[in-house]
Amino acid sequence: MSAKTALITGATSGIGAATAKYFAKNEIHLILCGRRQERLTALKEELKNHVNVHTLSFDIRDKSAVKEAIENLPEDFQKIDILINNAGNAHGLDPIQDGNSDDWDAMFDINVKGLLYVSDMIIPKMIAQNSGHIINIGSTAGKEVYPKGNVYCASKHAVDAINQGMRLDLNGYNIRVGAVNPGMVETEFSEVRFKGDSEKADKVYQGFKPLQADDIADIIHFVVTRPYHVNIADLVVMSVDQASSTVVNKQ
Repeated sequence: MSAKTALITGATSGIGAATAKYFAKNEIHLILCGRRQERLTALKEELKNHVNVHTLSFDIRDKSAVKEAIENLPEDFQKIDILINNAGNAHGLDPIQDGNSDDWDAMFDINVKGLLYVSDMIIPKMIAQNSGHIINIGSTAGKEVYPKGNVYCASKHAVDAINQGMRLDLNGYNIRVGAVNPGMVETEFSEVRFKGDSEKADKVYQGFKPLQADDIADIIHFVVTRPYHVNIADLVVMSVDQASSTVVNKQ
């Protein structure tokens, strides 16, 4: 393949799916990763007439599954130019004293350890080819802590630290490393956080115009298409109605 190839985690919905569609329109070949194979298959069918698409169905929390999937990529997908570490989640919105330790495990296993497992498989490839671009999808929750956000914020602060550490450690290998940190984006995120309670999830985005997944996909595409000597290291994005995690202009 002469065009670039991107591996996107969490590609079955939200920012991941929107980025896949945006990349496909701009002739970037795709490796789409997620747990829901039926969604991956549907997305591949939608995009395969534009670019080459390969899907990988695994749970990002399972280190051996991540290793097996990426080690066994077809030859045409072995060279990965762009890694979008997008998979992430929030479980619960509770004061620390009422928190659920299973929720805590899920957030750190997916948001932090899963990101590391995938990166660990891709970084050696990028070092060997002396090129690559890693974008870690963080959050404004990685820049400030808000009430009842305790462990989710901690996991995203960890992503922020890992992003900075990657950039330092990979300096000299011709690999670009940066983060895109969105504020409130209208996706399935809140439904997951509230464990399927659609009424609570819908209220999160009522009364103002939140970011859309396409907004972030557009920004990610902008970041990856800068001249190669340009590295956008850390980008925070909020809607005009959001000034911080807790200050939102709702009508």
